[in-house]
Amino acid sequence: MDSLPLFLTGTLLAAGLYWFFFIYGSAERQGKLAVNLSGGSISSEKIQDKYKQYWSFFRRPEKIETTEKVPDFVDTFYNLVTDIYEWGWGQSFHFARPIPGKSYKEATRLHEEMVADLVNAKSGDRILDVGCGVGGPMRSIAAHSKANVVGITINDYQVQRARLHNKKAGLDSLCEVVCGNFLEMPFSDESFNGAYAIEATCHAPKLEDVYSEIYRVLKPGSLFVSLEWVSTDKYDTTNPEHVKIIEEIARGNALPGVKSYDDVAKSAKKVGFEVLKEEDLAKPPALPWWGRLKMGRVAYWRNHILVTILAALRIAPKGTLEVHEMLVEAADYLTRSGDAGIFSPMHLIVCRKPESSKTC
Repeated sequence: MDSLPLFLTGTLLAAGLYWFFFIYGSAERQGKLAVNLSGGSISSEKIQDKYKQYWSFFRRPEKIETTEKVPDFVDTFYNLVTDIYEWGWGQSFHFARPIPGKSYKEATRLHEEMVADLVNAKSGDRILDVGCGVGGPMRSIAAHSKANVVGITINDYQVQRARLHNKKAGLDSLCEVVCGNFLEMPFSDESFNGAYAIEATCHAPKLEDVYSEIYRVLKPGSLFVSLEWVSTDKYDTTNPEHVKIIEEIARGNALPGVKSYDDVAKSAKKVGFEVLKEEDLAKPPALPWWGRLKMGRVAYWRNHILVTILAALRIAPKGTLEVHEMLVEAADYLTRSGDAGIFSPMHLIVCRKPESSKTC
């Protein structure tokens, strides 16, 4: 007589746990599942070793600003984190200003459509997405503008994921993805009608190096829009806590240092761009960009418990737990930077390549 209620209770508990861990809060319900987390192009048995190599390399970000190894380690980083990003965050690897009454997904789409409008993307144009990831912004911008968007990412695994998502979305005729280093892009001079970068050029050792490549491939008169990760005017280099936060943001996100807000326009002008607009979109009255991180803490720890279980069962590759721990810690430092007002992930700059310019 008592076995039926016990069975029903156990079934409900199991179903509830499955819903909590695998469905609730998942940003990528039609993409990656927790049981399919991988190390991208890194074989399962080498994930932990690659993580240790990465962590050692980025332990002192101020030491590596000029190293030629940065692209390789950025590639390693995205092999390690891409599946986790898609599983826990979604297909757009960036922040967006919260909008009252709108979900994070809607706010992200509107944020990306804003970029499309700022770059003046329209049907028939060929637009460059610099650091496209798995192509979330690319698909929003192509759907919104009907422009042909070409994305470049250094990570071959992201190329595969982006092409898969493009086909699923029915946008593969408008979206193209190329594997390459945005410091040495495989595109002809003056071959694009516009370009944008959404929280991607932060991986460049020097902004002018990537900006000069973007300048080269743009047609004269074309626009370039970028959202940059920067330290703000509130950042105090003599404050140990401030320094610690910024260093940990760099270390947990594969950045060869964090640029200052006043470096962005200087770098753009140095390579020849005209700066039409510059604004930190994170400043008040904008709602806190880090609110999503705070609200997601329950999900982060739920995900961490799940990754721990999957790693213990050897379903998740060895090293996945350490990578997830790194990302949870990085999220904490990003939150602290927002509370202190010393960091912004959305310093906007709108540039134009002069009509009379000639690419050298």
